[in-house]
Amino acid sequence: MNKSSPKRKRIDAIGPKLKVLLIALLVAFSLLMINSAFLGSVTFFEWLNQTVYQDYFYQLMFLGHITLGLICIIPLLLFGSLHFKNTFQRKNKRAIYVGIFLFAALILMALSGLLLIRFDFFSIKHPGVRSVSYWLHVVLPFVCIWLFVLHRLVGPKIKWRIGGLVSIAAIVISLVVAVWQTQDPRQWNRVGPESGEQYFFPSLSRTSTGDFIPAKALMLDQYCLSCHSDIHEQWQNSAHKMSSFNNPAYLFSVRNTREMAIQRDGDVQAARFCAGCHDPVPFFSGAFDDPDFDDVNHPTAQQGITCTSCHAITHVNSSKGNADYTIEEPIHYPFVYSNNQILRWVNAQLIKAKPEMHKKTFLKPLHKMPDFCAGCHKVHLPKELNKYKWLRGQNHFDSYHLSGVSGHGVTSFYYPPKADNNCNGCHMPAVASNDFGAKFLDDSNQLKVHDHMFPSANTALPHLKGLPPLTNEKHRQFLQDVMEVDIFGVREGGEIDGPLLAPLEKQTLKLEAGKTYLFQVVVRTLKMGHLFTQGTADSNQVWLELVASNGNKVIGRSGGIEENEKAVDPWSHFINAYVLDRNGNKIDRRNAEDIFVPLYNNQIPPGAADVIHYKITLPESLEGDFKLTARLNYRKFNTPYMRLFMNDKFTTNDLPVVELAKDAVIISTSESQIIEKQNQTKRPNWMRWNDYGIGLLRKPKKSQFKQAEHAFKLVSGKGKGLAELNLARIYYQEGRLEQASDALARAATNEYPAWPWTVTWFSALIDKQNGYFDEAIKNFERLLNTDFNDAKARDFDFSEDYRVWVELAQTYIERAKTHRSQQAETAKQADFAKAREALYTALKYDVENHQAYYNLYVIAKLTQDHESAEKYRNLHEKYRPDNNAKDTAISAHRVKNPAADHAAAPVVIYDLNRPTIYTEQITTLTPLEEQQ
Repeated sequence: MNKSSPKRKRIDAIGPKLKVLLIALLVAFSLLMINSAFLGSVTFFEWLNQTVYQDYFYQLMFLGHITLGLICIIPLLLFGSLHFKNTFQRKNKRAIYVGIFLFAALILMALSGLLLIRFDFFSIKHPGVRSVSYWLHVVLPFVCIWLFVLHRLVGPKIKWRIGGLVSIAAIVISLVVAVWQTQDPRQWNRVGPESGEQYFFPSLSRTSTGDFIPAKALMLDQYCLSCHSDIHEQWQNSAHKMSSFNNPAYLFSVRNTREMAIQRDGDVQAARFCAGCHDPVPFFSGAFDDPDFDDVNHPTAQQGITCTSCHAITHVNSSKGNADYTIEEPIHYPFVYSNNQILRWVNAQLIKAKPEMHKKTFLKPLHKMPDFCAGCHKVHLPKELNKYKWLRGQNHFDSYHLSGVSGHGVTSFYYPPKADNNCNGCHMPAVASNDFGAKFLDDSNQLKVHDHMFPSANTALPHLKGLPPLTNEKHRQFLQDVMEVDIFGVREGGEIDGPLLAPLEKQTLKLEAGKTYLFQVVVRTLKMGHLFTQGTADSNQVWLELVASNGNKVIGRSGGIEENEKAVDPWSHFINAYVLDRNGNKIDRRNAEDIFVPLYNNQIPPGAADVIHYKITLPESLEGDFKLTARLNYRKFNTPYMRLFMNDKFTTNDLPVVELAKDAVIISTSESQIIEKQNQTKRPNWMRWNDYGIGLLRKPKKSQFKQAEHAFKLVSGKGKGLAELNLARIYYQEGRLEQASDALARAATNEYPAWPWTVTWFSALIDKQNGYFDEAIKNFERLLNTDFNDAKARDFDFSEDYRVWVELAQTYIERAKTHRSQQAETAKQADFAKAREALYTALKYDVENHQAYYNLYVIAKLTQDHESAEKYRNLHEKYRPDNNAKDTAISAHRVKNPAADHAAAPVVIYDLNRPTIYTEQITTLTPLEEQQ
């Protein structure tokens, strides 16, 4: 008799202990469901309204999401494994298969969440992979719910009531909290309260609360380093990092300003003018106002412009400059100030996993605007500083804004194929990086960031502060091909109206010993978006060096240096602004409070040129070839200023010198031969003639219009239309309006026509002068509408050229004056109203425009609005140049400084035969690979 096999004991699918684990998981998943519904609702509202609503509370909720999710992973795996072990041999295969799919979906959901967390040991940075992981993490919970329902439908009966309550609770709670979340109390994009002026004026900066910001909130550079190491390293070597008391040149100047203010006013408030841009950490934390502030050892003194100083700015208040912005104490993720390493790690994971709030807080649309840079790269000197009147200081912004480079200016000589609508294109180029903020910024398929070293021109600080050689190498590379020097022509007799031979290469010439010649050198800006040099144009040292040689013998020189201190010959041609105080002394120590008037300003606009004249009398015994070499050199600070701020440490001006451009010609003195030019220009001959004419056109007091006119008439080919336009510029300034109109007609109808918008501008000006107001208004309005196909294709927008708005307003005013009858009163008032609107628009783009205020004053007077007339008269008086006060200071300086007196003349001719002790040639910075 066979014994029956023992009956297997049935194992519960979910035993008592496993049930406890299941309940815990269901509770956790319910909380995650409510939490996720909230997070998802906020994300939906952000997508719907295209704004970020995340804040500190949201980050706590997100931290809870990550924490609870991580906690659930091991229990989930444990429950799934045990549950499968208990049920895999059961007959209800449908329930088993659905359960397997559910378990797999839960694992995949957890895995997608893990991929979104940026662990220190493992992090997905590729945006495509992260996007796939994110959407899997969003969709899979719904898949899991559906599979769970299916799993239970083929198994024991579902308790729908509990699930329904959880779902309703999740929806209601998430929606209520999410709607509340969208009510962000922070007010960005608006000016901070006026109450802050008591702490910050005459700097125009404000805080969002009107109160101080704790220094620690502005000193988080090491915090930024943890995720943005490449950017931090770039910034560490930047002029921004060394903007404050850690900059020896600035330290000298600001100490003088603080001492002056204490002696004059009894406090340092006038020096706040400097601090809003140079010293944000001590300034906004309140330390700067202490007369005994330790500018060396105080923890805020060496900070410079920190990461937060720029990235916590919430609004650009205007385009006035002088730090006219609003800054806030930014809202951070939890545990940002914690010293606990675990909590700091949690903070980092929150940012990396959910960076939207971080991005919104620290990277705003305003950071891409040139107005943002104007906040500190445009300056005026307020009356509170100089006790005189409002004066314009350095100004990168307006020369850029009114240039062809920006696409806003209508009067430029040249225009680019596309407008450069911000400063970052040049000064923050994309560089390869694996930082967490890296993106695909171009078509290289390589992750990059914008260079926070801001390569440009300050080659002094890397030298003074002992920074890595690569820093100045990046500056040197940036400055390559920015300028061009062209030894363009020679005139017999050494005068500007002598017979001209140009361009020199491929010309046949024999120089005769004992005779005098005038060589003309063209300096042209090529890759400049603003005036060259701008910035500290009074202490920047850019000079043209010319050496005439015969074999190994130097027979003429200009722009040499002195052997010991390396000072440049003061009789050289400098591309700078030569500025005086009211007593006629040169501003030589960056003492902005004493600036009164420029003696001359040799800066060159973008896409423009200058012509410098050099006279030489050849020796009677001259034989062989004559060589003339021209170099344009740049050094950040001149020797007098360096001697001052280095004080006892000064021995010589050893700051690096960059050769910006070079040219050389070789001319025979024995027989007529073709002139050899050693540096071939990339510009075609028509453009060289045009640039030569532009340089002469720009000379002060119309002193070389005759020579400029001759040059433009010699332009041919593709430049003929532009040359005719430039002739119109001359004729218009000379009052030869009929000839100007004829030249404009030729410029517009040439085979290679000139810029139609510039032709329209001058046509409108001529119509206005001739009293054809309707035609002038039509042309001005066409300009403001950018009604030119080519301009639109280049992304130009002339509606921001405030000069056009002012001219339009003046034309309306003049037309209004022609309405004299009572019946025409309505038309008259309408023209005045249109003029007002035009002037208000001009002030929108240039709030310090004295011409706009003057014309508003004129309208108010003509309409008997005495209150407005007084208001606008005062504003015009505030902003207008004081042309009557400058004569005494200029005369005093010209008497005691012959070299400056010579350089300030309308026609300047530099004598290469002049005896000089400045006989050395400066050594320039070489490429880094040649130094190694």
